[in-house]
Amino acid sequence: MHTAAAMATLYEEEKATAARYVHATARGHEAVQLAAAFLLTETDYAAPYYRDDALLLGLGLRPYELMLQLLAKADDPFSGGRTYYAHPSLRRAGIPVIPHQSSATGMQAIPATGMAHAIHYFEKQGLRIDAPQGKQGGGHDKPLVLCSIGDGAMTEGEVAEALQMAVLHQLPIVYLVQDNDWGISATGREMRAMNAYEFAAGFPGLHRLQVDGADFGSSYQGLAAAFAHVRSRRGPVLVHAKCPLLGHHTSGVRREWYRHDLASHQDQDPLPRLHAQLLQMGFAEKELAALETAAQATVRADWEAAVAAPNPDPATFADHEFAPAAVTAETGERSPAGAEKALMVDAALHAVDDILREFPEALFYGQDVGGELGGVFREAALLAKKYGESRVFNTPIQEAYIVGSTAGMTAVGARPIVEIQFADYIWPALNQLVEELSKSCYLTMGKFPVPALIRVPIGAYGGGGPYHSGSIESTLLTIRGIKVVYPSNAADMKGLMRAAFLDPNPVVMLEHKGLYWSKVPGTEEAKTVEPAAGYAIPLGKAAVAQSADPDKLRRGDTALVVTYGMGVHWAKAASRDFAGQVEILDLRTLNPLDFDAVTAATRRHGKVLVLTEEPLMNSFAESLAGRIQRHCFEVLDAPVFTLGAANMPAIALNVELERQMLPSAAKVATVLGELLSY
Repeated sequence: MHTAAAMATLYEEEKATAARYVHATARGHEAVQLAAAFLLTETDYAAPYYRDDALLLGLGLRPYELMLQLLAKADDPFSGGRTYYAHPSLRRAGIPVIPHQSSATGMQAIPATGMAHAIHYFEKQGLRIDAPQGKQGGGHDKPLVLCSIGDGAMTEGEVAEALQMAVLHQLPIVYLVQDNDWGISATGREMRAMNAYEFAAGFPGLHRLQVDGADFGSSYQGLAAAFAHVRSRRGPVLVHAKCPLLGHHTSGVRREWYRHDLASHQDQDPLPRLHAQLLQMGFAEKELAALETAAQATVRADWEAAVAAPNPDPATFADHEFAPAAVTAETGERSPAGAEKALMVDAALHAVDDILREFPEALFYGQDVGGELGGVFREAALLAKKYGESRVFNTPIQEAYIVGSTAGMTAVGARPIVEIQFADYIWPALNQLVEELSKSCYLTMGKFPVPALIRVPIGAYGGGGPYHSGSIESTLLTIRGIKVVYPSNAADMKGLMRAAFLDPNPVVMLEHKGLYWSKVPGTEEAKTVEPAAGYAIPLGKAAVAQSADPDKLRRGDTALVVTYGMGVHWAKAASRDFAGQVEILDLRTLNPLDFDAVTAATRRHGKVLVLTEEPLMNSFAESLAGRIQRHCFEVLDAPVFTLGAANMPAIALNVELERQMLPSAAKVATVLGELLSY
């Protein structure tokens, strides 16, 4: 406790250096944080929040290590100088696994609950949890998850989603809520109608405890009871700890600017409280003073060493965007002898079936994918009956949980496949996708990539209307650190599905609803011979869906269509008016993009149309067209043409209005005619 306090004092004394980057400290929260740290074991999992430096010290981390992160130094063990102070991510013998968490308050509740969900899954399946420390979960102390969070963050909707799932599945997790009655400058009275303990009463099955977070004995006793409750698998627990806030909210929001309650908070300082208690227990004042002196000396020495430590090499800035791909070449049989043609929806179903059969750590969940229905498109038909409700199950209407839980699931070793029911409903999940999944590999220097497969039915056809017909790829493609796949036929669906599952990074698979059953006129070729089990296509490799006639190519009488998804089929239908003159390049993966294939095809033809189903303005297609012009300008015989949907905020319900808004084979043919005659 002296060490944590000495660090906070030193940071103030050295604020000219220490406050170069924003940080917070545990000052006032040390007692409850240390109590939690002393109860955690190396087979547990923890999700600290940005004020938890005392917890990290209690787990055995040195002040020097925390200071390396404070100063964004190269040897910062968590992120190599990439993320904020007290944002740990660590796999180290002797302490719990600590995956990446963002600074977004309340966000950690869902990934942390996902960790508990994975532990629950492994235990129900009788599977071993292979912790990186080399010890198996489920030994003397059954593993649990500690989710540390502030009371202000408890008002977040995503916290309610996490609590709902923790209770619904009775997951092994302790939510430690540190309540200092402040957000930034807003007090609890302004921010909430009830505190976290009162809020938790609305979740039957969530055990509740209250402790004095400024008193080590109260904190330890209460948390010990909470840990015992969870370890004996009697369900989740929420511990509400009342704490003073003695430091600044952060170094960038200083207490003297707005705090008028510092004197009353100072009276609750846990350090002199513990000091007095130790004196009453018989410890000598001289002995306690020596501990304080030693802590101050350690902190000062570690500070000097951290200040002198090297900064990151600027050349390493791009390291760890993604973990290395697992599938780097096409494998397996694409067209096995005697195989029949399959619909895209069946190829997807069979791909997931193969994965679940082969990989016991794999599970599949989302809205309506379990039970009798097996998905609103029947894309998971009978999988729940075949593999059981622990592996294939329905979730509440919780897009944030569906996506964000995968970050926690994968940290434990599970391999989730999840589904957002329609692309138009992915928006509540973007917080988790952006902050927790996409940044994890980069900000942890590769320690915590998130190998999650997120399936998203997409696209318009036949009157789906404004909330079931949207195209969202351009939005997704602004999120760095995720991969985006978009197959156009059954064989690619099966091969890309397996590669996406095996990839150690977050992969969003966009699956066009109009191609699922090949019912839309002109989409018959989406139905292909089904590849054998185990077939995989590397992500980031485009395919020529249709070649041009070599003679017409030599005469310079051809054009290239660069597209994906439904665009492949519009282009094929349109090209019948221009026999042998049109090559179609199916991108298949939008990130990583096979730009080498795009440039090579552009050089073959000199005329290019980029085709998309999205509204064209500010889209991925327009961006790609601009990139082609920049890199292939000298070989172009015409401007790069683009075609997409009308720039409207939604797809209209009426089928005639829908038809007017979307591209079609006829519209593509008109543009191709103009391009070829340019």
